[in-house]
Amino acid sequence: MATAELAGKHLILGMTGGIACYKIAELTRLLTKAGATVQVAMTEAATQFITPVTMQALSGRPVYTSQWDTRIPNNMAHIDLSREADAIVIAPASTDFLAKLAHGMADDLLSTLCVARDCPLLVVPAMNRQMWMNPATQRNVAQLRADGIEVLGPDSGAQACGEVGDGRMLEPEATYEAIASFFQPKILAGRRVLLTAGPTFEPLDPVRGITNRSSGKMGFALARAAQQAGAAVHLVAGPVALDTPWGVFREDVQTAQQMHDAVMRAVPDHDIFIGVAAVADWRVDQVSDHKIKKTADKALPTFTFVENPDILAAVAKLPHPPFCVGFAAESGDLEVHGEEKRVRKSVPLLIGNLGPQTFGLDDNEVILFEAEGATRLPRADKHTLARALIAEIAKRLPDASLIS
Repeated sequence: MATAELAGKHLILGMTGGIACYKIAELTRLLTKAGATVQVAMTEAATQFITPVTMQALSGRPVYTSQWDTRIPNNMAHIDLSREADAIVIAPASTDFLAKLAHGMADDLLSTLCVARDCPLLVVPAMNRQMWMNPATQRNVAQLRADGIEVLGPDSGAQACGEVGDGRMLEPEATYEAIASFFQPKILAGRRVLLTAGPTFEPLDPVRGITNRSSGKMGFALARAAQQAGAAVHLVAGPVALDTPWGVFREDVQTAQQMHDAVMRAVPDHDIFIGVAAVADWRVDQVSDHKIKKTADKALPTFTFVENPDILAAVAKLPHPPFCVGFAAESGDLEVHGEEKRVRKSVPLLIGNLGPQTFGLDDNEVILFEAEGATRLPRADKHTLARALIAEIAKRLPDASLIS
């Protein structure tokens, strides 16, 4: 999550009846932590699962449950509440409430808010698998999408009824990510981005290997930012302990050769390639089949190294390459080595940072190298910086003038 990435956004968070109401406590915390103001409105059924007092404490604002609430001077809560909102989010959205929305019914505060709104509406379904798959529910969801309403989820998994299947509400973190993504400009809409991230691991034997200190945070932040910008994102990740960004397809690999092979298989279907991974330059020629033991004479083992494939250069040399963006992590003389690497790799854009000083940290400062010169971006947290880099990449695409 970027610092205050929803600052200035005002959300109506509408809750309908369902056991998934417990998830909305955490969702409210995440939204407010990101800088959004959250106005909760609940149906009578929702108050049977979680109290308005709880939601008021978490949101810091009075909770509305009745269309006849006299706290609104003109007694028109269904009008006044929505006029300040940047979006209305219904979570959890029950089967009954989806049907109401699809047919324009307005028989309580929350449904009337939705019908009388002049802002976007997002719904997060939560219900039993059979209720979700019921033909009437599927017709209603199709109608909602046709009406321009964003449907987030549902997920699949274990349900409160003891059954397993589709209909489970997205987890709070995933719901937050989907909401944050909704508000980002879709400057890469229709684009397909292939991206590498993290370190590689080159085995010496079944238990040991050579790797580096890359955490993968910058690459994963870029994957998240590209998805939020509207792109279809394929992330090829080395061994890292990071969650997959919302909406991103992830392929896990270990070695440089595996990463190379995964990229070369996928690259024909993509029009942007971003090589962020810290790929090992060498690997041992012969990996031992068994753990290498100490010898009685304490002789040190010796290894013969061979060069790993250069993934970025291989992609750039394709007959019809995608727009290629490379990364350079240097321990010194970044201005010299960054431009030299860009020219050597034959890529239009290379992003340089002082790698050892930034590996594992949550912020960074980079320099953009291109034929026209170098541009330094200010230090920022990696999610904020990733958005700035995606915007810079979008501006440099061959047909960037077509991006709205």
